[in-house]
Amino acid sequence: MSSRMFKFGVTAASACAGSVIAAWSIDRWNSPHVVNNAVQRPPKRKRTLPMRSEQIKSLMSGEEYDVLIIGGGATGAGCALDSVTRGLKTALVELDDFASGTSSRSTKLIHGGVRYLQKAILGLDLEQYRMVKEALAERANMLESAPHLTHPLPIMLPVYTWWQVPYYWVGIKAYDLVAGDRNVKSSYLLSKKDALELFPMLKKDKLCGAIVYYDGQQDDARMCLAVALTAARHGAVVCNHVEVKELLKKDNGSGKQVLCGAKVKDHISGKEFTVKAKCIINATGPFTDTIRKMDDPTVKSICCPSSGVHIVLPGYYSPDQMGLLDPSTSDGRVIFFLPWQRQTIAGTTDLPCEITHNPAPTEDEIQFILSEIKNYLNADVEVRRGDVLSAWSGIRPLVSDPNKDDTQSLARNHIVHVSPSNLITIAGGKWTTYRAMAEHTLDAAIKACNLKPERAEAVTSYLKIEGGQGWTPTMYIRLVQDFGLECEVAQHLAKSYGDRAFAVSKMASLTGKRWPIIGNRIHPEFPYIDAEIRYGVREYACTAVDMIARRLRLAFLNVQAAQEALPAVVEIMGEELKWSKEEKERQIKHATEFLANEMGHTINRTSKERIPIKLSKEEIQTYVKRFQLIDKDKKGYVSINDIRRALKSFGDGDVSGEQLHDILKEIDTNMNGQVELDEYLQMMSAIKTGDVAYSRFARMAELEEQKHEAANLKQKISVDRSGGGL
Repeated sequence: MSSRMFKFGVTAASACAGSVIAAWSIDRWNSPHVVNNAVQRPPKRKRTLPMRSEQIKSLMSGEEYDVLIIGGGATGAGCALDSVTRGLKTALVELDDFASGTSSRSTKLIHGGVRYLQKAILGLDLEQYRMVKEALAERANMLESAPHLTHPLPIMLPVYTWWQVPYYWVGIKAYDLVAGDRNVKSSYLLSKKDALELFPMLKKDKLCGAIVYYDGQQDDARMCLAVALTAARHGAVVCNHVEVKELLKKDNGSGKQVLCGAKVKDHISGKEFTVKAKCIINATGPFTDTIRKMDDPTVKSICCPSSGVHIVLPGYYSPDQMGLLDPSTSDGRVIFFLPWQRQTIAGTTDLPCEITHNPAPTEDEIQFILSEIKNYLNADVEVRRGDVLSAWSGIRPLVSDPNKDDTQSLARNHIVHVSPSNLITIAGGKWTTYRAMAEHTLDAAIKACNLKPERAEAVTSYLKIEGGQGWTPTMYIRLVQDFGLECEVAQHLAKSYGDRAFAVSKMASLTGKRWPIIGNRIHPEFPYIDAEIRYGVREYACTAVDMIARRLRLAFLNVQAAQEALPAVVEIMGEELKWSKEEKERQIKHATEFLANEMGHTINRTSKERIPIKLSKEEIQTYVKRFQLIDKDKKGYVSINDIRRALKSFGDGDVSGEQLHDILKEIDTNMNGQVELDEYLQMMSAIKTGDVAYSRFARMAELEEQKHEAANLKQKISVDRSGGGL
């Protein structure tokens, strides 16, 4: 009893402290980053988007830019948009593709940080409180600026201990209170019955109730791309696949060496050239120190990288419009379980890692996430390793503040640092605050480099991002009625491209069917169509990976589906970019390696190989019989011709060569181009244990046995026994 009273006392004290601090802060404390609304409106954007070749030509022209931004992630793209809309001549270069790093590998949330507010209240930490307040204001800005790519998402926090109900309820209400008039929607308390009605997959044993609060959700890669495209429409030169090889300096007239440009290389054409600039901004996320040491080799590293792994599960793991938060995992982390693009995202982990351009998930991290979500789902939902459709790792660029003497402690918020040579470094922070981070960075750049913008203050809080101006929630209906698109495809285009969906639809090819009239899907399970690939090239997609990972999100949603769609994607891109046969093969190879290493394809296959065969004697006899029925030539293995012959006997004679290879690859763990008996038995064991969800080869073998038994039965029954005859 005394323990319960103590817990209740802690809860009450926390509730009072949280409410008082939050209310006092809103009434008394003004953020130093409040946007000034008394500013000029930004200039009108250009009507047409320049081609990438035109952007490269501008970059090579030898003209001097006011600002050169290194890094095409969320922060870099935000800096480009802030800079160009202030009237500064702006260029941005990115080594890989826009959002190719951390910015496409997030949890897809737009949030202030519930756990940060908890720490701020319990620890009376004003810095963390300010960070949450700023993020909540920026959350509202993102939802308003890109309504097609973002939406409010209710997130359920299930409670299994009675005293935690008031504790969490007060904390979530404080979250609403700190957001003030920028709150998305008010949180609310649910009974056990109502919680299970909204989230039926939830474990009901000992459930006391739940609290639902609201944050935002986004398509992160397309959001970053849209910000970069908006900057380009306003006149910024933005170029992906351009690497900075060297920073250039000059004497400023008073004996001080300051940056004046960079030597860069376009990896598409192979050309190297110099870009002159008055100011250089380092917005390279985990690679912050690489650019800082290019400026000054003696500086200490400030980036402390941390790996965050996410997995994607089938959509039936969660309701369509309700996420789940596990506030305290077995090792003290936070796990989100969220619906996204008709699938379910679960993550994330938080482990120190090495900085790399190709981060990859590990089996241990995947298993950790699976084991944690098992704790919250009921017995009807069997959490299976085979249900992991894709997995990826993103590197969080946590940094220590070089502006402080004590550089050992990590900065909780973003930092802006100006080096002696005027390199402006923006590091840390999070996706939600990209616009505010860009504003603070440009403020510092203008001051340090004595720039002369047309507008002294940022105007990005007023701006609609690419596709957001003409978008409405029912715009997809016009796409269905005007173009003859499938409803699902039209909804997808409207959400991904906003008012640019009409331009995408005009590129769609005829299906040759009565309905839909246009829009050939590149994969039958997803609403992506051929026109998006052609339009994606106009959005500066240069490689197959650019397309399947960031213009389309197929690689993140289902790595096997992405592999299956790859030949069609490369074929269409080849038409647009005039690729040779050799270049197409190179693109397929590179994309296959990307899917295998960075999207979890290899680790999914490896997990199958580790599974011991756990089958009964009767099951093994059944599966050996099925295998032998497909292996009609008694070779001891099944070849691709055996698969083709079996499918033809079922009436599937139009199966393409790529589809046959896909069926073979899903079970050919030895990768020798044939299926051996032990591989088949291992697959059937994996299906039995849940480590593999489904196999087309296994289904084909089952149908082959049924066909064989039906044929035997037909031979056994004579005309006399069947009651026939004269």
